[in-house]
Amino acid sequence: MDRAALADRITRSFDQLPGQLGAAARYVLDNPGDVALLSMREQARRAGVQPWTMTRLAKRLGFEGYEELRQLHGAALKEQALGFSGKAGAQVARQKEGGSHALARDIAAAGAAQVAALAEPETLETLVAAARTMADARRIYCFGLRSSHAVAAHFAYAMSFLGEKAVLLDFGAGTGLDALRHAQAGDVFFVTTVAPYTRASIEAAEHARSLGLTVVALTDSPVSPIAALADHVILAATESPSFLHTMTPAFAAAEILAALVAGAGGEAALAAIGRAEKQLSTLKIHLLQPAPRAHLFGKSR
Repeated sequence: MDRAALADRITRSFDQLPGQLGAAARYVLDNPGDVALLSMREQARRAGVQPWTMTRLAKRLGFEGYEELRQLHGAALKEQALGFSGKAGAQVARQKEGGSHALARDIAAAGAAQVAALAEPETLETLVAAARTMADARRIYCFGLRSSHAVAAHFAYAMSFLGEKAVLLDFGAGTGLDALRHAQAGDVFFVTTVAPYTRASIEAAEHARSLGLTVVALTDSPVSPIAALADHVILAATESPSFLHTMTPAFAAAEILAALVAGAGGEAALAAIGRAEKQLSTLKIHLLQPAPRAHLFGKSR
């Protein structure tokens, strides 16, 4: 079990945890760094519970004792502390030992499994509920920074086929959130951010929520700082044998959302897609004629 799986287990069982167990579980969810670094007694004091409650919680979650739970958080903290450079060193060692073919295979296999996990019933329910909210909204404001920017932009591009429903908030000229001045209560703020989370993404979601927008978050963990702000939280794994986290599952989730929103739009969506396709054809945007085979690889006949 990793820390994300533990957080998911706590979240699922939170309503069934009575009294002090619930308080202890909330503390563990909200303070992963303390769990890794502080003594059990000190954590219990900060959570406002008896020390033995922490042990009871650990056993309730399937651990032998609280020390095992602490070690799990310590390993996660160490992995995070490695950063990109530390992970790159680990990757180089792994690649040197197993070879480039094995590393490439491992990266592809990990990505395939993570995309397949999006078909799990609970994730499907979340995707469908979020898409329904988006379909009913007047506007969807899309926001993502750094590695998450491409995911938000990809979703906004897909939505552009449905007319003016989606607005990509781009920080290119420092005007990223300006378009939110036109937002109305009931509009959707779609934000994607994964560890290491960008401060500006969290602040943007807080601002959108203050305006009455519904927040749909695409992130990597139920204890992501964006999760507490969101009305819908879609989880996409990012772990990878590579030094850099993978965004492939997030792209897949965004494409599923776009397809579901389009499908919910019915005849109006079909008409909008038809108009977009007609314009692309009129402007000859796409190259539809295949290149002659002889020229495809730079060969003459």
